[in-house]
Amino acid sequence: MSDSVYKVETTPRLAQWRIENLASCTYRKSDPFKIGNWNWYLSVEKHKVVFVKLFPEISNVTRDNPPIASFIMRVVSSAVGDRKALTHPEIKDKVIRSNEDFVWSIEVPLSGKFIIDVDFLDLKIATPNGGEPCSIWAGEGFTQDKSNAKALRSLGMMLAEGIHTDITINASNGSIGAHRAVLAVRSPVFCSMFSHDLKEKELSTINITDMSIETCQAFLNYLYGIIKNEEFMTHRLALLHAADKYDISDLREAIHESLLEDIDSKNVLERLQHASLYRLTKLKMNCIKYLVKFGKIFEIRDDFSTFLQNADRDLIAEVFHEVLGAWKGF
Repeated sequence: MSDSVYKVETTPRLAQWRIENLASCTYRKSDPFKIGNWNWYLSVEKHKVVFVKLFPEISNVTRDNPPIASFIMRVVSSAVGDRKALTHPEIKDKVIRSNEDFVWSIEVPLSGKFIIDVDFLDLKIATPNGGEPCSIWAGEGFTQDKSNAKALRSLGMMLAEGIHTDITINASNGSIGAHRAVLAVRSPVFCSMFSHDLKEKELSTINITDMSIETCQAFLNYLYGIIKNEEFMTHRLALLHAADKYDISDLREAIHESLLEDIDSKNVLERLQHASLYRLTKLKMNCIKYLVKFGKIFEIRDDFSTFLQNADRDLIAEVFHEVLGAWKGF
């Protein structure tokens, strides 16, 4: 039996284990797979019914700070070419220390190949002071380097209070004052504007009519190093356009990494199109993997039909290439 039999495929929040046909009285345990701060296992045991378990690897980390998990588990059967899913009711904020803390008893006979699919909605850990548990993913995104905190606060004050601003940015619905030096050092496009005899240099204004004042403020907050995570998450797709337009590679990469972290069935097609438009290769491949290898394409048939009518032809061809490859292997 090959090692691939025990391997669990993962994205940052999704785990999927493909199981071959189980004989009666069979027990199988997966290889460990990393989700969040923990290594996890899935196991399946077949007697008169099938028992599916999800549990973390036993370690000091697990004993001292066990995961508090919220997830949805599905078992998808591929019998006779039809995909039928059994879905366990959503598990919410469950402390999981051992292989007995989550057990799903399935009385429906499972024949042929089937898939165990775990969609992690959240993972929390207890706080040291005994307060409310906090999500390990809540603080993801842009964070400031503490050693530069004072300098960043000063830059933020310059922006917020309009101290010695020397350039005006006209967004679609408002204007903001900024500083040429900061913009020039953060973006080669802005640097070029101010280094040549362009109208932006002469008039001391930049017209960005494809950006709202709210997004423009978030954009400047990023350039000045004072953006907050909530603001970053709210405007990240619009900021992706700005990062591409003004050649700000660190903002582009921060957004790219952020978009990889929370792919789900509601946003995967939009993410896929943004990945194609802005040449985000890793995001594109993860979206296609989510749709095809993890079988989520079957859960969003209507949305996928709309996608086929409107998306770029080359992108559609790439998705179908992966679909055909997956069918050959399943």
